[in-house]
Amino acid sequence: METIGPFTAQAGEALEAKRRVKIDTSASATAAYPVVVYADAGEDYIGITEFSAASGDKLTIVPLSQPGLREVEVDINSAIAIGTVLYGAADGKLSDASSGTAQGIAMKAAAADNEHIPVMCWSVKSTTAATVSIADAGGFTATTTVEAALAEIYQHILSAQAHIQIPMGAWTEQDGTALADFADGASATPGWHAGDEGFGIRWNNHANPDPIATSVVIPNDLDATADVVVHVLAAKVGATVGDAVTWTIEAFNNSDGALYDADTDFGGTSSAMTGNATSKTCQEETLTLAAANVAAAPCVLNLTLQPTDGTLGTDDVIVFGVWLEYTRKALTA
Repeated sequence: METIGPFTAQAGEALEAKRRVKIDTSASATAAYPVVVYADAGEDYIGITEFSAASGDKLTIVPLSQPGLREVEVDINSAIAIGTVLYGAADGKLSDASSGTAQGIAMKAAAADNEHIPVMCWSVKSTTAATVSIADAGGFTATTTVEAALAEIYQHILSAQAHIQIPMGAWTEQDGTALADFADGASATPGWHAGDEGFGIRWNNHANPDPIATSVVIPNDLDATADVVVHVLAAKVGATVGDAVTWTIEAFNNSDGALYDADTDFGGTSSAMTGNATSKTCQEETLTLAAANVAAAPCVLNLTLQPTDGTLGTDDVIVFGVWLEYTRKALTA
C-alpha cells in the first residue's frame, strides 16, 4: 500500500483533534487498521489526528512525513512566541518544556493551554545537542538539554579551581633540616606552632627569616598552558600596621629529561597581608606562577617559602596552609 496524504487508523483510546499519535504495536497486530494512541512527553509520533474519535473508531491521521504546516494543540509553561522550539508533551500535545528530541517550531504565538497553532513539524531527529533533552533520573543537574549538561560536565572537568594541597608536614628548612618546635626569640629559624586551635609553621619577628622548602608532584590533569596560583593562609601575632607581610616564594621545575638544576626561579612575591588586622586573623595571600613557566607532568615542582625580608618588624607570623590552584585539562588516555 502506498499513500501520499492522510491515512486511516483506528483509535486505541479516546483521541482529540490536532494531537500527536503513535502506533500501539500490540493492538495493531490483530487489527485491520493501524491502532494509534497518544504520543506522550518525549515520545516519537507518526502523525497528527485530523478529528476527534472515540476508542475503537476509525479516524484520519495526517502523517508526519507530509509536507506543510500542521495544526497541533499545545500546553505552555509561559507564553509561546513565534519561532519557539517545541517538544512532545503528555496526551499528544506539544510544549515549550524540553522533553526528548525537539519536534517542531511554533509558527504562531500561543498565550494559553490547549490552543491549536500551526507548527513546522520536524520529520527527522535533532542533530544538535541543544535541542535534545535529558531525563536526569538521578537528579544530578538542573539543566534540561544535552548541550547544557555537557557544558556543565566539561566545566567541572576543565575547572580552573582544581587544588593541590601541600601538607604542612611536608615542609623542612631549606637545607633539609627537619623543623623543630618554635622557639620564641631573636631567631630567623621557623618552627612548629601547635595549640590555640591552630597548627602551622611560625616565624619570629626577624628581619631576615629563613625559608622553608617542599616539593609537589605535578598531576597529569594539570593544564600547563594556564597559570598556577600559590595560596598561603597565615595569621600574624600582633597588629602592627607596618608589618604588611608578603611571602617570597621560589619555584623550580624538575622536568622529565631535563637536568635537575637546569631551571631558573619563576616565583616571586605574594600579595601583602593587612598589617593592622586584628591579631591572629587568618589572611589568604596569593602569587601567580605564569603559564609560560609551568611544566606539565611528569614534573616535580620545588618550592621555598619565607616571609619577605624586612616585612616582620614587630609581629610574628604563622602559616597554616599552602595550596596550589590550577586549571584541569581533559585526559585522553
